[in-house]
Amino acid sequence: MSKNQNKTGAYSFFNCIEKNFDKAARFLSIEKGLLEQIKACNAVYRMHFPVKMGKEIKVIEAYRVQHSHHKLPCKGGIRYSMKVNQDEVMTLAALMTYKCAIVDVPFGGAKGGIKIDPQTISTENIEKITRRYTSELIKKNFIGPGIDVPAPDYGTGEREMSWIFDTFLSLRSGDVDALACVTGKPVSQGGVRGRKEATGLGVFYGIRELCNVKEDMNSIGLDIGLIGKKIIIQGLGNVGYHAATFFHKAGAIIIALAEREGAIYNEKGLNVSKVFSHLKNTGSILNFPEAKNIENTEKALELECDILIPAALENVIHKNNANRIKAKIIGEAANGPITPEADEILEKKGVIIIPDIYLNAGGVTVSYFEWLKNLSHVRYGRMEKKFSENMNAELLQVIETICKKRVSTKEKKIILRGPREIDFVRSGLEDTMINGFHKIRDLKKSSKIENMRTAAFVLAINKIIDSYEKLGIFP
Repeated sequence: MSKNQNKTGAYSFFNCIEKNFDKAARFLSIEKGLLEQIKACNAVYRMHFPVKMGKEIKVIEAYRVQHSHHKLPCKGGIRYSMKVNQDEVMTLAALMTYKCAIVDVPFGGAKGGIKIDPQTISTENIEKITRRYTSELIKKNFIGPGIDVPAPDYGTGEREMSWIFDTFLSLRSGDVDALACVTGKPVSQGGVRGRKEATGLGVFYGIRELCNVKEDMNSIGLDIGLIGKKIIIQGLGNVGYHAATFFHKAGAIIIALAEREGAIYNEKGLNVSKVFSHLKNTGSILNFPEAKNIENTEKALELECDILIPAALENVIHKNNANRIKAKIIGEAANGPITPEADEILEKKGVIIIPDIYLNAGGVTVSYFEWLKNLSHVRYGRMEKKFSENMNAELLQVIETICKKRVSTKEKKIILRGPREIDFVRSGLEDTMINGFHKIRDLKKSSKIENMRTAAFVLAINKIIDSYEKLGIFP
């Protein structure tokens, strides 16, 4: 067993990324020293600070890692978890660098983490910790609209981002671009509509694009399109929930949903909205009336299906279960759900894997839109909406005159509606995910690369090298 593996044979998350990077390096004629620079984290800020919680003073451990400065600002979420450690935050920061490069979002990768369990801490104390963490970042110049822009991640959301913004504004009063210091904020505080579902929607767009490529579908014996495709989703957090909803609406059949406590299965399909109502009411997906329970959640991954979407933890597909995976497509909605050894097994079986460093980039893409909105100080659609409605009205009037037929009030309402902010956001996200998919696929074919993951890493590294050369950093 390798020193980089645990007892089950699964690689550490950090080493999985390194192995994938090294595979991609074989296809690049780049000096080893430059590759090492891209792999290395540029700045790691580890901090300990005291916070008074009730009658006690607790020392909080926290991190902010800036992986790459080839583009500024750096960008990445902040997670609250007892599992937070330096290696994890460094790995996630590196992933952010590659994700941003692939989808042409002009940020360097970053990540933050605070080692706490938000489920066991009062709202008042979470706010204290968040504000103190922000002030520590400000002291070291690790946050700012042009420096480093955090976002939500595991254990955080709009509430924490609003506290970060408020703290930054109080210590940097007069900064007209202060809104852009953090993304994932409530819409009332400069957030953008469509941010919550962005990662799940990006997963949907990426998999849908693959399913529309006839050549790829023929290679695995499937028809084009999503209608009728049997899907299993593991993980019903923000990403899994929204992905399931969009696939269900598109006509795919969600046959199984898996969570930590177990999974539920119905070969004919699950009604996603009913499942989530059941989850909300009971606190578990188990014992859903229209499905049967599967006690071992890992067994749900091994069921017959067309598409498997792991949207929870890393290393859930490993050398011990990869041979039993029956899916023809795996969409990595989570970070690092497949180990390098499992990758090789699945590749030999002909499974198409859509890699995490592309597929779950929807969140950072829409965060980029929010950042731009904050810097421009203009809501998306404010200047275009009424103009579009007026143009549509004139066009409709011409058509009605020529055709001598009136359009119904209901149809007219649909035709005349100008684009809203969420329409611009979703349109931009869709275009980004489609372009990213085809760049990876085209590179894979032209360079005869064995799989999409390696092609995605090659694409990311090339873009980063190009940025460094334009900056004149490398000789």
